[in-house]
Amino acid sequence: MPAPEPGPEKIYSDKLAQGRFEIQKCAACGRHVFYPRVLCPHCGASRLDWVTPSGNGTVYSTTIVRRKPADGGDYNVALIDLEEGVRMMSRVAELAPEQVKIGQRVKSRVAEGLVEFVPA
Repeated sequence: MPAPEPGPEKIYSDKLAQGRFEIQKCAACGRHVFYPRVLCPHCGASRLDWVTPSGNGTVYSTTIVRRKPADGGDYNVALIDLEEGVRMMSRVAELAPEQVKIGQRVKSRVAEGLVEFVPA
């Protein structure tokens, strides 16, 4: 009996582990999908291809998580709207948490198996 095929979450995390950031695109309606799914949330089609997004985005929302310096200090959590029309939760690196602003243009990169953003 063959092993079951990995689910979309596993495929996504495996790609990140290889340093590749990819999202899904529906072959039927042409819309991008994130978080990885089995079916297109827009039209219900089952063929979702993996594509490399531009990586360009805009900060939709941001907040600061406060931590003691001994625990690593403060960091930001941001919602990023990608040019492809999907929104994802991440962080903006290379800036102090207070410097991350709504409407700021950012660019994605893969760091330690995660997608993070830097100022564009």
